[in-house]
Amino acid sequence: MSSAPPQDSGPGPEPQGRSKRRRRSQWARALVVLLAVAVLTTVVIVDRHTLAKSLSAIGGLNVLWFVAAIACEAVSLLAFGISRRLLLEADGHHARLGSVMAITYAGNALSMSIPFAGAQLAAVFSYRQFRRRGLDPALTGWALGVSAIASSSALALVLVVGALAGGAPLATAIGFLAAAVFALPAITVILALRYPRARTIANQVLSWVIRLVQRIFHKPLIDPDALDDLLQRLASIRLGWRSYAAVFGLAVANWLFDCGCLACAIKAVGQPVPWHGLLLAYSAGAVAGSTGVTPGGFLIVEAALTAALTAAGLNAGPALGAVLTYRLVNFWMILLGGGIVLIFLTRKRDSKIRPYRRDGEASPNDEASPNGEASPDRAAQSTADHPG
Repeated sequence: MSSAPPQDSGPGPEPQGRSKRRRRSQWARALVVLLAVAVLTTVVIVDRHTLAKSLSAIGGLNVLWFVAAIACEAVSLLAFGISRRLLLEADGHHARLGSVMAITYAGNALSMSIPFAGAQLAAVFSYRQFRRRGLDPALTGWALGVSAIASSSALALVLVVGALAGGAPLATAIGFLAAAVFALPAITVILALRYPRARTIANQVLSWVIRLVQRIFHKPLIDPDALDDLLQRLASIRLGWRSYAAVFGLAVANWLFDCGCLACAIKAVGQPVPWHGLLLAYSAGAVAGSTGVTPGGFLIVEAALTAALTAAGLNAGPALGAVLTYRLVNFWMILLGGGIVLIFLTRKRDSKIRPYRRDGEASPNDEASPNGEASPDRAAQSTADHPG
């Protein structure tokens, strides 16, 4: 009498390794959560008087300044959405602003809700959503990549200006270093797309890096021979220097209006805005929130911003109240609203999605494939008609 072998007998080394990594990741996340709870509990117990003052400051909010904070945050996200739209339209598509903003809000909510990998998952979500609307992989990946580089470079610029305005030489040096680090990928990408010789060098460097990673980790990655085809496709995407400047300007506006939300939150709790140190304090909170250790920088941003505003001249209680008011708009409202949009977008059927129309197309629904993307024949014809 024979019997089937048990399902869990003889697991290979790779599944065991994945299981161990998964358990370590779960333990690490649990440790972070416990640490956050411990820090929060300690703050409540040790600094309960400051917390009480901050809560009382929130209770007496100036409604007009609070509405102004909401408006600043809305304009901040609008600037980010418009910059994305400019990039997505570089290949002749006409991206609808409403759908771009919906994907932007949903992506922000996803990024805020998951620690460590939130930003990466938000990028994957945005990529899939734009692909569902007929954009090809090269254009979508290029637009999201340039958008991320522009946003990081703009934050570095804000940090430099804030450090100069606040008279902080160390922060100024760090800001200049960050600006150089973030500008290097952007310059590399633009040169690789503009000039064949630079594109050849980039292809050789990337091929060497990919082969090195493959030898170290013994895992197949991108085929180095396919990189040149990808770079050739990316080179066909044309965006003028004025459009690049507009994208970067909108990225700067995204951060500045978010900083304006913080300024309005400070006024909403009845405190004077420390203009000389506001940008530096805001940059400290933004950099702390970009670590991704906690969802949306929860607790980390609050602690960093409160300490920075206190150093800028505000009392601890009102400073914490202003930060909590700012985070109510900057974090909780976006998390709630974007979460609702996220559910709507993920549940929407492909047949209900209108692909983005390209130049010369009579109707966005013509020759659409069942999954909502443009058919390969139409995409090939459109690419041939558009010289880039």
